[in-house]
Amino acid sequence: MTHARRSFLRGAGITLALPLLNADADEPTPLSDAERTPRRMICICAPLGLHPDNFFPTEHGTDYTLSPYLEILGDYRDEFTVISGLSHAGMGSSFAHQASASFLTGAPNAGRPGFRNTISLDQFCADHIGAQTRFPSLSLSGEGTGGLSWTRTGALIAADNSPSRVFARLFVNGDDSDVQEKLRRIEDGRSILDDVREQASSVRSQLGREDREKLDEYLTSLRELEQRMVNDASWARKPKPQVDAEPPTDIPNAADIIGRTRLLFELSHLALQTDSTRLITIMLAGSSFAPPIDGVTLGHHDLSHHGKDPGKLAQLKIVELETMKTVRDLLASLQQSQEGDSNLLDRTTVFLGSNLGDGSSHSTKNLPVLLAGGDFQHGQHLAFDPDNPPPLCNLYVNMIQRLGIEADTFGTSTSTLTGLEFRNS
Repeated sequence: MTHARRSFLRGAGITLALPLLNADADEPTPLSDAERTPRRMICICAPLGLHPDNFFPTEHGTDYTLSPYLEILGDYRDEFTVISGLSHAGMGSSFAHQASASFLTGAPNAGRPGFRNTISLDQFCADHIGAQTRFPSLSLSGEGTGGLSWTRTGALIAADNSPSRVFARLFVNGDDSDVQEKLRRIEDGRSILDDVREQASSVRSQLGREDREKLDEYLTSLRELEQRMVNDASWARKPKPQVDAEPPTDIPNAADIIGRTRLLFELSHLALQTDSTRLITIMLAGSSFAPPIDGVTLGHHDLSHHGKDPGKLAQLKIVELETMKTVRDLLASLQQSQEGDSNLLDRTTVFLGSNLGDGSSHSTKNLPVLLAGGDFQHGQHLAFDPDNPPPLCNLYVNMIQRLGIEADTFGTSTSTLTGLEFRNS
């Protein structure tokens, strides 16, 4: 029994490397209504928060005065909704930074001993619509490989922080030998899966109930992985789209958080415009070094933990205003991209938020939330009681349904978010 289990775990170890292969799409099938009108989603996390006094309006409803940060987006007032009062249940100031792990999952108690994450919003959606595009999803980051995407079993999907490398994956075609090598790797991976399945079957009858449940969950993951490799083989034979854009040059300066953000947003626009993917997550950078912005002499992390120091607050406002300008430019590029009788902004839900409601106090209440595009009825400030809020996951259910996915729950949701309606069916 012990020997058999060791054998299986070695097989599983091999298999765990396979998700590094691209997960692509099935052979073409007749288009559904959802595919004729593709809907997309970008989820962006500002891990150091956005200063609430400059982000949230003081009035709610449609007749509200734009806050300093929202003034930057003034031309798109009718294309976004700002939401206050929301939070994830089970989060606290002691593990506020670790709460970024739960930003798109809603899993309580992030950072605490024994915490196990759940599937993220984008990966839940990828399970339903990911096969429609070459890349089921993209996980991007302004620094490091820590991102926002998590598998069904709670494993982090490493984010890519190199725009040049992602651009090559999206748009640079290999020669015939590259394609054949990729197909060979895929076939080798499928052979390994066959071996692992055989080993798993041989030990299943010897396991207890709890271990059998774990093994069945693992086998489900193997089946999904095999389907992804079938999809990958299909896409490997098809040329990648050509774009009228120069390959980006990575910015080595980690302090240039605005420059890095701009590159990721421009790359995301290209990925959506070519329908290379419909689901993107972006973890923004938060450097400890002073960014190259006029009037800023301290690092973003230090500024976000300002302790109400007037000088730090003034510099923080400069940094965050520049961040909001990149968001404005992303909305502009999406709106200017026509697709059929509509545009990419109407067909793309853009979600900006944070795991921190206030970086200085490490509060995880009253998270900053901006929802743009997606053909929602916008132009409003939805205000909820931060001391008795609906779960942020309620909003995620709205976002899931906007993608055409039939789902009534996600994470800790209790329903959809009240007051947020679709503009068109």
